[in-house]
Amino acid sequence: MAKAMIASQPLLCNLSFPVIKPYALTSPLSPFRFFRPQQPLLSPLISTPTPFSLSPNRRNCSLTRPAARKKPTFVDSADFSNEGNSDVRRLLQILLWGAEAVYILWLFLLPYAPGDPVWAISSETVNSLVGLSLNFFFVLPAMNSVGIRVIDAPVLHPMSEGLFNFVIAWTLMFAPLLFTDRKRDQYSGSLDLLWGFQMFLTNTFLIPYMAIRLNEASEYSAPQPQSKLGTLMTNGAPVVGVIGGAICIISIIWSFVGRADGNFGGVAERWEFLIQYLSSERLAYAFIWDICLYSVFQPWLIGGNLQNVKESKVGVVENPNKLVLELVHHGQNKIHGSKAIRRACRKP
Repeated sequence: MAKAMIASQPLLCNLSFPVIKPYALTSPLSPFRFFRPQQPLLSPLISTPTPFSLSPNRRNCSLTRPAARKKPTFVDSADFSNEGNSDVRRLLQILLWGAEAVYILWLFLLPYAPGDPVWAISSETVNSLVGLSLNFFFVLPAMNSVGIRVIDAPVLHPMSEGLFNFVIAWTLMFAPLLFTDRKRDQYSGSLDLLWGFQMFLTNTFLIPYMAIRLNEASEYSAPQPQSKLGTLMTNGAPVVGVIGGAICIISIIWSFVGRADGNFGGVAERWEFLIQYLSSERLAYAFIWDICLYSVFQPWLIGGNLQNVKESKVGVVENPNKLVLELVHHGQNKIHGSKAIRRACRKP
């Protein structure tokens, strides 16, 4: 018995060598678990080599799994992406300012586009513009049709009235996008005046805004307070969208079937008038430019607003402390509630 205890002491108490504890021997190649006791149960008296002792050269070897190699992080990757974004912004700004120069020169000053330039505008064009403005959103024609004749609506070709009101209605639908733009603080001017000029002077002022909003954000720039018009357009965005979309649809219908008693012809005659109108009137030619630019700027601003919404959701995920506290509080309430139910059940 004493010999067995002495022979087993190196297996239990030798601090220099790890001890091997075998599992149940189910096969000749059974796995082994290595462990080192924290404190010796008995002092080592005799150290004899055993079949399970390891080589002395393996004393300081760690039996734990080495930590995984950390993947290299590229610190400059954000700088590279910002650099690329700044290059793209610069290119877009150059294109936008170039489009503004072409817009002003080609549509207002040079005589090469269809119709008369601003410095040689005819009285017929002025009268047509005044008549179109009076028939704004078909208010006067609708009032005259029900017998209200405060002012008689000018009788113009329905195709020209439809094109004018279609572009103006599309401009109206731009207001919520403009006032909710996440980069609107880059523009230091008044958005109310900008949208008003855009409403009545086409895209002459919208193109510079699209270029200015691409400037780099300043650390000292404070967000501008929302104006009353901006608040109205933002809170009433669904109503503005419905009104603008309805006017656009009415404008298309009016262009082909409006003023049926005015001898403006059928669909083929009206379409022929539209082609002639676009090729001879500078105002109508400018409206086509506005429709093309709106088709580009509207998805651009919508994409920016969607990105703003995604960033707000990411902020909630990156700052989960409030969410965790709410979950803990909710769990505590459920625990307290279950305890109250158990106490009520125990009462006789």
